[in-house]
Amino acid sequence: MQRKSNTTGKKNFVITLLIFTGVFIVSAQNKVKVLDTQPFSIGKSITIHSNVLNEDRVLNIYLPNGYNTSEKEYPVIYLLDGSANEDFIHVSGLVQFGSFSWINMLPESIVVGIANVDRKRDFTYPSTNKLDQEEFPTSGGSKKFIEFIETELLGLINQNFKVSKEKTIIGQSLGGLLASEILLKKPILFDNYIIVSPSVWWDNTSILKWEVKKDLANKKIYVAVGVEGPAMQTGATNLYYKLLEAYKDDKAVIFNFLEEQNHGDALHLALYDAFSKFFKP
Repeated sequence: MQRKSNTTGKKNFVITLLIFTGVFIVSAQNKVKVLDTQPFSIGKSITIHSNVLNEDRVLNIYLPNGYNTSEKEYPVIYLLDGSANEDFIHVSGLVQFGSFSWINMLPESIVVGIANVDRKRDFTYPSTNKLDQEEFPTSGGSKKFIEFIETELLGLINQNFKVSKEKTIIGQSLGGLLASEILLKKPILFDNYIIVSPSVWWDNTSILKWEVKKDLANKKIYVAVGVEGPAMQTGATNLYYKLLEAYKDDKAVIFNFLEEQNHGDALHLALYDAFSKFFKP
């Protein structure tokens, strides 16, 4: 019995060895040689010097497929929090997807991502709230940042790219606060405003007391918020009703409560919805 067991063990060993040898031979035969490696890019990154801000700023630019050989002009989507490690890549991907001919959710568009230096400084106006001042010691610089957008950025893009007149701005959180400030103070700068999870709580919700300018004609405004706590949800809702009351058009001023999203993942789904409502035929 012992001899039979040894014989069986040897057979099993030989079979196992043949199997592994065969796998090795097949793997060696199917090995693919890498012929070349090239960088993969979805756009370009340019650095400019802002005289208004007195600092260098990085702009990430997504250009639609065929841009270099096309003679047509493209609408521009300006993205706050537009650094490569923030929202630029996934928003550009969504814009590309939505502009595919078989999707036809929005026209082919240029995306200009404004990379951050100090978003707490650039996206906030001065606050009288002591807690705001303590937690955001560099805050209060939105006036200069809006001036940079108006007097430097928009002109730069108009002069160097094939753009149409239509301009959209996207802002989330503090970026949503800034987009709201632009809408209320300088609505002429953009045609479409996508405001997601705006930090209306800033400065004791003082933005809700600001006057809505009357030159909102032909503007499209989208406000969205997820399950983000009473302060954020109430602030976004009150901002929507303030704009709706002034605009008196619930097709041009849209609100979306994203009941399955939170502050971290509301933006992407909100943009998909906004694009489809703003642009889709």
